[in-house]
Amino acid sequence: MSQNSGRARVLLGYVAMIAATVGLYLFIRGRGELLAGSEPAATVQVHAQAHGSTLATVLLALAVIITLARALGWAFKRYLSQPPVIGEIVAGLMLGPSLLGAVAPGAYATLLPAAAAPLLGVIAKIGVVLFMFLVGLELDPRRLRGHGHTTLAISHASIVTPFLLGATLALVLYPIYATGGHSFTVFSLFIGVSLSVTAFPVLARILTDQRVQHTPLGVTALTCAAVDDVSAWTLLAFVASVASAELSGAVWTIGYVVVYLAVMFLVVRPLLARFAASEDAKTGPLSQSALAVVTVLLLLSALATEAAGIHALFGAFLLGTFLPHEGRLAEQIRVRLEDMVVVLFLPVFFAFTGMRTQVGLVSGATDWLMCGAIILAATLGKFGGSFAAARLTGLGWRESTGLGVLMNTRGLMELIVLNVGLDMGVLSPTLFTMLVLMALVTTFATTPILNLVLGERGFADAPAPAPDGHRV
Repeated sequence: MSQNSGRARVLLGYVAMIAATVGLYLFIRGRGELLAGSEPAATVQVHAQAHGSTLATVLLALAVIITLARALGWAFKRYLSQPPVIGEIVAGLMLGPSLLGAVAPGAYATLLPAAAAPLLGVIAKIGVVLFMFLVGLELDPRRLRGHGHTTLAISHASIVTPFLLGATLALVLYPIYATGGHSFTVFSLFIGVSLSVTAFPVLARILTDQRVQHTPLGVTALTCAAVDDVSAWTLLAFVASVASAELSGAVWTIGYVVVYLAVMFLVVRPLLARFAASEDAKTGPLSQSALAVVTVLLLLSALATEAAGIHALFGAFLLGTFLPHEGRLAEQIRVRLEDMVVVLFLPVFFAFTGMRTQVGLVSGATDWLMCGAIILAATLGKFGGSFAAARLTGLGWRESTGLGVLMNTRGLMELIVLNVGLDMGVLSPTLFTMLVLMALVTTFATTPILNLVLGERGFADAPAPAPDGHRV
């Protein structure tokens, strides 16, 4: 009887939290819909001229991008104790107009000319689709079971708090930086989601580098980040649906999404499970035909969501979650895809993001004040929500602080979200740059602050919250 009462209290608590979040957001939305955006929808101009063969230009660009990404990734890991992906992100930004284009415009025009930008953009987007498939393949739903309601409470608190802070901040940002192409509802929803993201892959890399991924608090952090990722991508898909509905009609968008989900759950998922079982029963290397089947399903799923106006990465992510996560098929797909995605596609994505990021657009006291406000809101929301929930579940001050710092990691996942917003026309180039800077600052600060708070042994010795909310 007591167990049922406890579950009922937890359920009522979640209902109250969701109701309060919706109520607060509707209040913010009511104020924001009276505002009007002022910044015209604009695309980032890449000031350069094509030289010679486009293929030769792209090949040269790829060689330079990969070389600099690997070099800075190694340097950041070796000298700054940061995950290599942070160095790779910085490398991409360095190759853009903010640094290379400003310091050496001639070299920028030669290495990354305008003719190469569209092709690099296609390569980058294909890379993101493949990467999101791998993320979905890593997020095994079974890992989320058995960790109690407390872990879910921490995860949801770390989403709700920055979401509401972001939506509130949108009241100030919308009249200054909105493109005018979308309503305040879409703009505020997107800002809220962009502040709510936690980078599960980067967080996992930080914990792995410190060899604490299997400690109690390490497992808790990974589980919370996994829940955050699923929740954030669901929210982003919802925002993309709303934005698409504004342009093409709500009935079409909703109907298309319902049909797509029905086909995926009722047809593709069981067929994929049978196919995986048949492949797992075999021995030896995975055949090219089997890899082709999964690749075609991945592309068709991505195509379906792209056609609905939600973005191809959601279809890739969903298919990755549907593929059985253990066994020969999943393991060999990871081996076949991961290295190429990490070595080639992601550095190109970072470089493409760098080409779209123009720090020079953030000029004047107002812009930098708003940029600081975004960083502050993102940090207070993520850290504050995680810290408060962790304390309420029974973790100590130091452990709760460490968990809050970890959940404030954004990195690659944030850049993917921001590029979606720029592609949709929700974000102006100026606001896009501000949010990119926020992602860099919050991610770069994770490792040094974590070491300062917990020390070398503190994280490994920290307890995790028990399922009933008491310490173990």
